[in-house]
Amino acid sequence: MPVTHEWWQRGVIYQIYPRSFLDTNGDGIGDLAGITRRLDYLAWLGVDAIWISPFYPSPMRDFGYDVTDHAAVDPRFGTLEDFDALLAEAHARGLRVILDYIPNHTADLHPWFVESRSSRENPRRDWYIWRDASADGGPPNNWISAFGGSAWEWDEATGQYYLHTFLREQPDLNWRNPDVERAMLEVVRFWMARGVDGLRLDAVQNTLKDDHFRDNPPNPDYREGVDDPFDRLERVFSGDRPEVHAVIARMRGVLREFSGERVLIGEIYNRVERLMAYYGEEGGGCHFPYNFQLIRLPWEARAIDAAVRRYEALLPPGGWPNWVLGNHDRHRVASRVGPAQARVAAMLLLTLRGTPTLYYGDEIGMADVPIPAERVQDPWEKNLPGKGLGRDPERTPMQWSAEPNAGFTAGDPWLPLADDYRRTNVQGQRGEPDSMLSLHRRLLKLRRAEPALAVGSYAPVDAQGDVLAYVREAEGTRFLVALNLGHDAATLAFDGAGEVALGTHADREGTPVESAIELRGDEGMVIRLRG
Repeated sequence: MPVTHEWWQRGVIYQIYPRSFLDTNGDGIGDLAGITRRLDYLAWLGVDAIWISPFYPSPMRDFGYDVTDHAAVDPRFGTLEDFDALLAEAHARGLRVILDYIPNHTADLHPWFVESRSSRENPRRDWYIWRDASADGGPPNNWISAFGGSAWEWDEATGQYYLHTFLREQPDLNWRNPDVERAMLEVVRFWMARGVDGLRLDAVQNTLKDDHFRDNPPNPDYREGVDDPFDRLERVFSGDRPEVHAVIARMRGVLREFSGERVLIGEIYNRVERLMAYYGEEGGGCHFPYNFQLIRLPWEARAIDAAVRRYEALLPPGGWPNWVLGNHDRHRVASRVGPAQARVAAMLLLTLRGTPTLYYGDEIGMADVPIPAERVQDPWEKNLPGKGLGRDPERTPMQWSAEPNAGFTAGDPWLPLADDYRRTNVQGQRGEPDSMLSLHRRLLKLRRAEPALAVGSYAPVDAQGDVLAYVREAEGTRFLVALNLGHDAATLAFDGAGEVALGTHADREGTPVESAIELRGDEGMVIRLRG
């Protein structure tokens, strides 16, 4: 690969939700030792880095995104020594490790907040965002919580409201207080000094709020009863403030204090135009902000084609693209587009220009698992039941084998297993040349071997109907990617000739093509072009 590209540009990131990856002590919850035990599998699969969702000490109201100590490991997941061992074993296999960093809030049981709410005179009172009631005695403004209701919680003991963008048990830090910034940047230093290769900045656009606490305006596009209630208002004052970019730049500055190629990735759910500001000026922002368009767009060739073209055109000079098909907050791709199209989606993710992030289990085609009401864990579903917002279905245990509990645990799994785990699992698919797992491994191997697919240029190809097509090129090698996002056969006409280097089904590989490609329904091809 060209040395001008960093590892995070060339590579593929694999997200691990640690509660659900592998349990080694029989308590039904995945742990750090379980991740270490499966590093050989991840190296065999061909990914380059793992992003581990939170494992810090937490009351688990939001399953680790409510932190009581940013620089430790929750005993449910192991110890700091277990993490150090995981990191060393990952590096020994050439795998990088990215951690979740939660800058916006802590748990309400964090020692900082316990002090902050103890009295108005406490030195840490201003470490969080406290406001007096409005003139009518209600919340200070109309800001709403992502998990339903007002974003303000009344504290009877001290007679003020505190802000929580998420659960009331997740009070927002006050990043306008220099002491807060210093303390949180020390957290970054702690993990960088241990050798971590990067951070994913959770909800980073929310870390700075309007200093006048103005009401958010109504969202004119909001559809009552259809859209997430959190989208009822345009969150122009409760987040995405211009000042946040200076904070991110200082986070980036901390990474520069350490040797090696460290990466800073921003989680920003926003319009694509707004994403571009998070690259920062002259490389002072995130290395890239996550681009969630493939999760949110309709699964239609013309819509995706237009979105990719527009995204590429909007990227600032030096801005590196990235793509995501699934994560711990959104329904699994196999459930959104169906199992046949999930194969096409995998080819799309791993051949578009930019860094792909692959969610655990998607490589074997795991789907959402229906969760009975009595087994619901997610606070979002508990607060807003029946609205389809619950995240448990996409967080179910990894399906390793046809053994009891899919080889995930010897105990009772914290969430139910899919009914199909005896058929859909890693062990069974490793031996099938045309399985979903084998497809991912072949795609990752080809991507790693071919600079054109890893870091090459992108050029859209005009197509019709359900066909999406583009060319990737580097060092004189060109690949045409042709994807049929429909269930019926389709044809793509093109100038040139070549042969199929890889197909969503292996039976087409090596087939010569010239002038036109006949695609079966739900089929994709990567074609090595001649000349």
